[in-house]
Amino acid sequence: MNKLDIRGEECPITFVKTSVALHKMQKGESLEVLLCGEEPLKNIPPALEKEGHKILSIEHIAGAEYRMLVEK
Repeated sequence: MNKLDIRGEECPITFVKTSVALHKMQKGESLEVLLCGEEPLKNIPPALEKEGHKILSIEHIAGAEYRMLVEK
């Protein structure tokens, strides 16, 4: 599984880095994204779905940190 840690980034870079990582992958592959804060959590999933990706899960880790699993 591919992994991407964008916890130290701010929008819109969080979406850009996630989109670029998915673009490099093959259809059907999954990407684990670690993100932090409400803004990326609110903005990234719908934007990725609009691009045709599937959000498999979003899991709260601790504090404002989340783990999102996306399928290309």
